[in-house]
Amino acid sequence: MTAGRVRVNGEVVTELGSKVDPVHDEVTVDGKPVSINDGSVYLMLHKPTGCLTTMDDPYGRPCVAALVPTDAYPGLFPVGRLDKDTSGLLLFTTDGELGNVLLHPKHHVEKTYEALIEGPLCDAELDPLRVGVELDDGPCNRARVTLITGDEPAAQVRITINEGRNRQVRRMFEAIGHPVIKLHRPAFGPLSLGDLPEGKWRMLSATEVADLKAATETM
Repeated sequence: MTAGRVRVNGEVVTELGSKVDPVHDEVTVDGKPVSINDGSVYLMLHKPTGCLTTMDDPYGRPCVAALVPTDAYPGLFPVGRLDKDTSGLLLFTTDGELGNVLLHPKHHVEKTYEALIEGPLCDAELDPLRVGVELDDGPCNRARVTLITGDEPAAQVRITINEGRNRQVRRMFEAIGHPVIKLHRPAFGPLSLGDLPEGKWRMLSATEVADLKAATETM
């Protein structure tokens, strides 16, 4: 939840995934009503590795369209992308307006990744990422980075960025001399993958949708 900004029937909601009746309950963000039952669909997929973030592939390669209910919900599309070799939370919606807000460069939705990278690694080597490492397409914004373990041969790092450039996290680690071995995204904005199994999807709860919309207003 975004600092108690979401209320259901006047009560602050603090538990992610709280149940809401979209027909009878009143949901507000900062005191403003939020339409939940507008016909739009919002779901998260635990994208597996080896799967392309595309709704169609002319070469017949595995893609995310086969993992989500496109027949039941025409117009469903992924918000942003995860590269073929990255697993984790991928948001889908039929809400084009929200999708555009989340993807627009002027907005800064946070994305959190867990990376296994070539080690050994000491915490000080992550400082360029914290101040804004330079890539071939310009400097990155500051990232929040935590070294979990720097052991050889592979170090574990948790990193949160607020941009969405192509293969950005991988290129950031390459820039400091520690290429990524494995990459996973457990969180997107206020949403968390939790224990959703790989390859499976679930609908967002009404409060998760409200919280996601609340987050876009602070970007």
